[in-house]
Amino acid sequence: MLKTTSVGSYPKPAYLTKARALYTSRKISREELKDLELNATREIVELQERIGIDILVDGEMERGDMATYFAEKLEGFTVSGPVRSYGNRYYRKPIVNGPIKRSQPMTIEMFEYARSLTDKPVKGILTGPYTLCDWSFNTYYADRRALTLVLAEVIAEEAKDLQRAGAEYIQIDEPAISTRPEELDLAIEAMSIVTADLKVKTISHICYGDFKTIYPDILRLPVDQIDLEFANSDFTNLELFRDPPFTKEIAVGVLDIHSHRLETVEQVKDWINGALEVFPPDKVFIDPDCGLKTRTMEEAEAKLKVMVRAVNEIKAERGWV
Repeated sequence: MLKTTSVGSYPKPAYLTKARALYTSRKISREELKDLELNATREIVELQERIGIDILVDGEMERGDMATYFAEKLEGFTVSGPVRSYGNRYYRKPIVNGPIKRSQPMTIEMFEYARSLTDKPVKGILTGPYTLCDWSFNTYYADRRALTLVLAEVIAEEAKDLQRAGAEYIQIDEPAISTRPEELDLAIEAMSIVTADLKVKTISHICYGDFKTIYPDILRLPVDQIDLEFANSDFTNLELFRDPPFTKEIAVGVLDIHSHRLETVEQVKDWINGALEVFPPDKVFIDPDCGLKTRTMEEAEAKLKVMVRAVNEIKAERGWV
């Protein structure tokens, strides 16, 4: 009951941020950068084990933006200069200017390395085809549907490789779903391609959510679990899911990762107990609202410790230990 996990990304240590800049300016080699990425991944796995999280992630130490990373690995993309995402956050926008092809696995090496460091399950994490389309500039395919479905095929191949590599959980992030509710059917069609041959537990993380525009239709998304953010709205969107009832597993975000404020154990317990009144307890997982990369390492660790302590206290109080 109440398994804990993370959405995906963790803050990059200062030495890795510096190394990435040095690599960009060609002052260190790709192998030197890779060694530091592996070291940072090991530190992230050790951190999660030390805190007591149940389902681990590799921390995405080798990734920058969640769309650009995959665009740089696929044929048919180039990448623009920095484009403003929100606030003072920027990303390099992918540009589709040719037929998209996947010539080799994109996430397997780091997943296998993280998995070798722990006896706990490690999630494989991919950016979904609909979000990759929505966050890219298309100059080649006829329309958004054509681009999305091609991307679904290549992400499906990566997902099958993760399954073969031993992933028990595969998360396909689709934050763009809630921004264009009129295209939800397209996102569902694309996800059905990604998950068609998967036997492991599948998850989709959706954030930035005005969830009333996509609920209950998101229950048609062909995954086992949907991961939603709740903390950054102080759980005011929880009531939406009472009627009609949620029919899948739910990962409930209980840490606001866009805030420096440290949640209290009592606040997180109140939120979790509220969620347990709406969702079947045996279908509830607990995690942060989104990836932790925008926080400092100290903030991320402190927030996760609050989350795990709150879960442990609730499990003890309810006799679930």
